[in-house]
Amino acid sequence: MTDELDRWAADRAGELIARAEAEAVAELKAALLRAATAATKPQAASTHDPRAGETPPLAHRSAVEPPRALTPSEPAPAGDALWAYCVARDDAELKAGGAGVHPTGAPEWLRGDGLAVLCSRVPLAEFGEEALRRNLNELPWLERTARAHEAAIGAAFARADVVPLRLCTIFADEAGARRMLAERRDVLAGALDALAGREEWSVKLLLDREALAAGLRPPAEDPAEPGSGAAYLLLRREERRLREAVDDRAAQLAEDVHARLQERAVDARVRPAQNRGLAGYEGEMVLNGAYLVERDHGDGLRALVAELEERHRDLGARIELGGPFPPYSFVPETG
Repeated sequence: MTDELDRWAADRAGELIARAEAEAVAELKAALLRAATAATKPQAASTHDPRAGETPPLAHRSAVEPPRALTPSEPAPAGDALWAYCVARDDAELKAGGAGVHPTGAPEWLRGDGLAVLCSRVPLAEFGEEALRRNLNELPWLERTARAHEAAIGAAFARADVVPLRLCTIFADEAGARRMLAERRDVLAGALDALAGREEWSVKLLLDREALAAGLRPPAEDPAEPGSGAAYLLLRREERRLREAVDDRAAQLAEDVHARLQERAVDARVRPAQNRGLAGYEGEMVLNGAYLVERDHGDGLRALVAELEERHRDLGARIELGGPFPPYSFVPETG
């Protein structure tokens, strides 16, 4: 399964999340396996509070941790369960329907304790404990399911504030889903308050080191005798100075861009640079940030990114802006 997840992350994660979020493979695998384990253990709903995780559903930095799924103690080949996508307030403009993770069940809102959770029915023959573990090893199944999960959350987010739930949040029945809403009402309501009217944007600052070095390279010193030890040492010293100057300038650019973006954001997260081989970008990623922005400030953020890119273009800078997305990275940490 490890090799297949590696290949999947390299080929698919960027498409899936639509946030250019092909994050580190180990992180991605850990999120999947954690979710699968939590989803299939025959325990009562966890009282652990939702929190912002290191990775979002399937690849993205952070949705609410799934409660322990209320699956039957004995895996059953027949019957069904409920797959959960996100939570909203029950007085929001909630619209059911659309596609779910399985064609036999369209997403529907279940209400309780002033909240609502978006769920769809899934057959235990495909989503029960043993079947789910097997299917997580099938890349086409995994991709299709993850796409559908993200799409359902996105459709709900287009109409209401939501708290996203991780992939593989599964309940045995409606009573289990409503019990989760009751037990975690304060945490979920607080998260909805914090995220109300806000959306997530991703910003990646990419630099061409050669272009940056060209602008920082000092005038050549008088060369020592060609081929001499002094000439070699001088060359090595200048190369080292140039590398350090490029590193310092790149760090400064990243700090400047991040600071300007923070001025337009309610909150921000900086993550490690993505693996170039996995994400498929060119240059060096010196900033990989997520920004929580008021919904009506998106145009201003786009204009700022365009301004920053133009300002630093001569230094080989390129800025990738993604969004808007549900605020996966900013689900408030609790507990």
